[in-house]
Amino acid sequence: MKKLFSMIIALTLTAAMLLTACSGNQSKTDANVASQDQRATTASQTDERKDPYATENRYDIPKDMFEKRDGVDYGTLQKDIGYYSSVAGDNKYVNVLLPAGYDENQSYPVTYVFHGFGGDHNTHIDTDSYLVLLYGNMLSQGLTVPQILVGMDMYTDKLSDKESKTDEELRFIYDKAIEETGVDLMPFIEERYPVKKGREYTAIAGMSEGGAKSLCTGFKWLDKFGYIGAFAPDTGVIPTEYYKGTFWNTPVFDKFPQPTAENTPYYLYMTVGTKDPWNIDCTLYYRDVLNEMGVKNQTDLAEGYGHDADFWGQCFYNFLAKVFV
Repeated sequence: MKKLFSMIIALTLTAAMLLTACSGNQSKTDANVASQDQRATTASQTDERKDPYATENRYDIPKDMFEKRDGVDYGTLQKDIGYYSSVAGDNKYVNVLLPAGYDENQSYPVTYVFHGFGGDHNTHIDTDSYLVLLYGNMLSQGLTVPQILVGMDMYTDKLSDKESKTDEELRFIYDKAIEETGVDLMPFIEERYPVKKGREYTAIAGMSEGGAKSLCTGFKWLDKFGYIGAFAPDTGVIPTEYYKGTFWNTPVFDKFPQPTAENTPYYLYMTVGTKDPWNIDCTLYYRDVLNEMGVKNQTDLAEGYGHDADFWGQCFYNFLAKVFV
């Protein structure tokens, strides 16, 4: 009888152990499935990119978006940061805007900004400049993402000779910035600052002559830039009928480089005002050529705007609202 009782207890204990093991294995299986589902969801969210072409751009941004506000952190401006340019054969300088809440242990996307003819790295990114204030206000309202802004100087030659250059000489000196951006500036920025590398994290934008250079730089380095903004770009990107016989019309490219499926821009934005005195025709021509090539772009003819800072502010609002989102 004692033996029978002992056998019953042993069988009961064995069954309990087996049930516990099965239950544990099932819990582990459930946990693994949940973990896999979570990873898949996270990956899906990471890969998901908003379509910047899905919404129309705005040209009614109020003036107070470009004004300093109490309680807003406008980030940290680092002025006149020097680096050696092998293309220029001399030092060049940039202004770098670090976003509010900047943490050197995190990494950030970066937007490079070209000025117009006759400007420099201080033109758009400077103490309390309209672009610095716009970006800070947008970031504080969640209208753009934290990123590093780099104000570039297109002058790519010996700095000591800059003041003696004619407009024609400057035009071709500016052309050298297209090469210099990829060869010298970007490696410098990537070494000095915690920027995310890759075209999905890199943008370039500019206006007027800087708009033309943004198109040229973006298309020369399609493997480096995923976002391109050209605001009322000048002639001189590809051959056109406009300003023929002048240095303005000497093209950088015989034709736009053809993007592939791997390096097509995530967003290509061109715009020009209806009151622009110079660049309506060439901007719309660039649009038509790109459309014929099958290169997606969003090109606007903005009612009532000219070729000035009021317009550039509207353009940058649209661009900053759509990059890296």
